[in-house]
Amino acid sequence: MKVVIIGGGVAGLTLGLLLKKNNIEVVVNEKFKEMTTRGHAFLMHIDGWSILNELNANTEIRLPGEEIGAFSLNRQDGKQVKRQKLNLWRCIKRKDLVQFLYDLFPKEQLKTGRSFSHFIYENGKAIAAQFTNGEIEYGDVFVGADGGNSAVREAILGAVTYTPIEVKEVVGICTNEKLGASHQNIFTKYQSCTRGLSFGMIPVSEKDFVWFMQYSVAEADCNQGCSPEELKAFCNYQLADFPPVVTELLQTNDFSTSYIWNTRDFGLLPKFHADNVVLIGDAAHLALPFTSAGTTNAILDAKKLTEKLLSLDNVEEAFEAYYDERQDDIKKHIYLGRELKELFLNPLSVDGDKMVVPLISKREDKDAHTEKLIDIQYFTDPICSTCWVVQPLLRKLKLEYGAYIKIDYRMGGLLPSWDEYERGPITKPSDVAPHWEEVCMIHGIPLDGDIWIEDPLPSSYPPSIAFKAAQMQDADLALLFLRRIKEMLFLEKINIVDMAYLEKAAFDVGLDSARFVHDYENKAQEAFREDLTLAQNMQVGVLPTLIFTNLENEQIISKDYQEYEYLEEIIHKLVPKAQKRTFNTDPIFLFTNFSTMTSKEFSFLSSRDMEETNDILADLFDKGFIDKYESKNGIIWKSKLANY
Repeated sequence: MKVVIIGGGVAGLTLGLLLKKNNIEVVVNEKFKEMTTRGHAFLMHIDGWSILNELNANTEIRLPGEEIGAFSLNRQDGKQVKRQKLNLWRCIKRKDLVQFLYDLFPKEQLKTGRSFSHFIYENGKAIAAQFTNGEIEYGDVFVGADGGNSAVREAILGAVTYTPIEVKEVVGICTNEKLGASHQNIFTKYQSCTRGLSFGMIPVSEKDFVWFMQYSVAEADCNQGCSPEELKAFCNYQLADFPPVVTELLQTNDFSTSYIWNTRDFGLLPKFHADNVVLIGDAAHLALPFTSAGTTNAILDAKKLTEKLLSLDNVEEAFEAYYDERQDDIKKHIYLGRELKELFLNPLSVDGDKMVVPLISKREDKDAHTEKLIDIQYFTDPICSTCWVVQPLLRKLKLEYGAYIKIDYRMGGLLPSWDEYERGPITKPSDVAPHWEEVCMIHGIPLDGDIWIEDPLPSSYPPSIAFKAAQMQDADLALLFLRRIKEMLFLEKINIVDMAYLEKAAFDVGLDSARFVHDYENKAQEAFREDLTLAQNMQVGVLPTLIFTNLENEQIISKDYQEYEYLEEIIHKLVPKAQKRTFNTDPIFLFTNFSTMTSKEFSFLSSRDMEETNDILADLFDKGFIDKYESKNGIIWKSKLANY
C-alpha cells in the first residue's frame, strides 16, 4: 500500500512518520518550496507531544518547546480572577516543530512545490493526485492534510459553510529576558470585562514569548494589509489601559513578523472520507483558537488513522472506524470554541470565577453517573488523627465497592479553639503530641506530633472551610486537596491554618487558586456552618463517623476506627447481594491511581507484608517511578506515574 499525503505541515508529516515507522510506503507533498514560519507558536497537550516523542526514539533529535505549568487569567486592570495549575502542556514554536519533523522525515519522500489541483480517477477511485506544476503522484490511499482551506476537502466533499469572522487575532513572537524570568512556565492572559478584547502571553523558551491580542471586529479592526507601523499603533491603542507588562512585552516585538489571523470554524462533517481519500487535521475539522486544541487534534488524527489502517484490511472500514473514534472529541472542541467565543464577545454576561479554562482536562469518574445503592455521609476533620489512619480503608472500600457506594464528605468541626475544646484528656496543644505518637505506633501510619510543640494550630476551622471552598469547585479535586493538607500537617509539620499554605495546596492539586481564595472568604463559610449544623442534628460526637444509608432508608452508623471487615459487613447488611470488585494490586497500577501512599497503605492495598512492601517500594524508588518524603515517624511515597 502506498499512501500519498497532501500537505506537509504538522498533521501530514506526523502521519508520514507514523506510517513509515510501520513500513508503509508514503510520500508527503507540500505546496511551499521552503518551510514557512507563519503560525509562530502553539500549545500542545501531552496527548500530542507523547506521540511525537515516540517518533524521535533512538535519535539525537529532541522535541522543542517549553512546558507550561500554570494558567493565570486576569482582568485588564491586572486583578487575577483565575490561577490554575496546568498538567502536561507545552508551548512550541511552529517553525521548531516543523523542523523537528523535517529532520526525522526522509528527504526523498518529501516533495515540495506541489500545490494540489485535482485527483485522477479510475473505476470510481482516486489513483493519482495531480498538482498545479504538472507533476503527478500515484498511490493507493490519499490523505488531505492541507489545512483549514483544504482543496482536498472541497474536491471530495464539496464546500463547507464557515462561521462568520467575529474575532480576529494579532499574533507575534518576541524576546524579553526580564519577563522570561518573572513569567517562566506561566500562560498569562488579560481580558477586558467590558468588551471583546484580550491579550495573552506564553513562554516558548526561557526568554521568548508568543503573544496574541484577540479582538471583536464589531468594536475595532485593522486592515489585513496594514503596515507594521499601523499594526503596532493599532495594538498599542487597543491595549492602552492594560497592565504595564503588556506594553513592556510589546516594546520588544518586531511587528514586521506579526500578522492578523481571521478566526472561523465549520461544523462537524458527516464523514472524513470519500472512497480512498481521507482528511486529517484542520482539513477534517476546524475549531476556533480559544481551545488551543488544533495541533494536538491533528497529531491524534495521525495516530488514530495509522492504527486503523494497520488493524483493518479494508481501507474504507479503517476510515469509518477512524471517524467514529474521533468525532465525539472533535464535536466537543468545536462547541467549546463557540461557547468561549460567546463569553469573549459578551464579557458582561459572565462572572469572572465562572469563566472556563479550556486547557484543563477534567477527569471523569465513570461510577459517578450511575445511581448508588448506599450513600455514606462521612464526618471528618483535616486535623483528626484517626481520620488520617482510616484513609487506606476508604481507598480500598472505593476500589472494591465503588459500584455500590457514594461518599459525601462533611466537616465535623473538631477544634473550634482551645478555649472551647473538651474531649477527654486532651485540653491543650501539648497534649496532642504524645497522642499522635501513640496513634502512629498502633496503626503504623506516620504522624509527627512535634508540630503541637513547635507550631500548634489554634483551630481546625480554617482548613475545614478551605475544604468546602475546594468542594465548591470540583468534588474530586477537593479530595486530593484534603489529602494534601493532611500530608502537610501530619508528616511535614506545616501549619495548615495559614492561607498561603492552603492556597498553594489548592493550586498544586489543580484547583483554581484565585477562585479558591474568593470562595473561602465568602460562600465556603456558610457551607461549613451547614456541615456543623448537620453534624449536630445527627448527633455526631466522634470523628470519624460514617453513616451508611441504603435506598430503603435503612441506616447503620460506624464511629471511630473500625477494621475493614466491619465496614464490609455494613455494606452486605444494607445490600446483601453486593459483590466486591477485584482490583489490580500491581505496584505500577496502584501508583498510577494514587498520587501518594504511605508504606502501610501500599501494604494494605496490595495485600503484601511489610517486608515485601519495603523491598518493592525501594525498587520503585531506585528505578525513578516514585519519590519519597521522609518524616520522623515514616515515609510517604510520591508517585511520578499518577494520572493527576
